[in-house]
Amino acid sequence: MLIFVDVRVDPKELSQEELWEAWEEEANAALAAKDAGTVVALYKVCGQRRVLALLDVESHDELDRIWMAGLPMARHLELKEVLPVRGYEAFADDVRRRWQQQTA
Repeated sequence: MLIFVDVRVDPKELSQEELWEAWEEEANAALAAKDAGTVVALYKVCGQRRVLALLDVESHDELDRIWMAGLPMARHLELKEVLPVRGYEAFADDVRRRWQQQTA
C-alpha cells in the first residue's frame, strides 16, 4: 500500500547541536528504510524543516508502528498530511476500461 506523507519537524525543545545530531540519526534511518524498500521516494523541502515521503507499507498498522516507535525523531515530527495513493498507470487502466468491474 502506497502512502504519501508530509512531515514537519518541530525542533523547539532541541538545541542547534541536538537538532543536527537527531536529524543525522533520522537521515540514516530514512536512507536504510529506502534501501529496504519501505521508503519509495524521499524529498527534503528546500528552506523548510519539512520532508515529503512515499512509503510502501503492508497496512495502516505498519505505518502506525513505524511512526510511533520506529523513527528516531518521532517526538519532534508532526504528520501534516497522510494520503493513500496508487500508481497512475493502474488509474489510467481503470479509465480506459471506464471503471467497469471484471466479472469472474
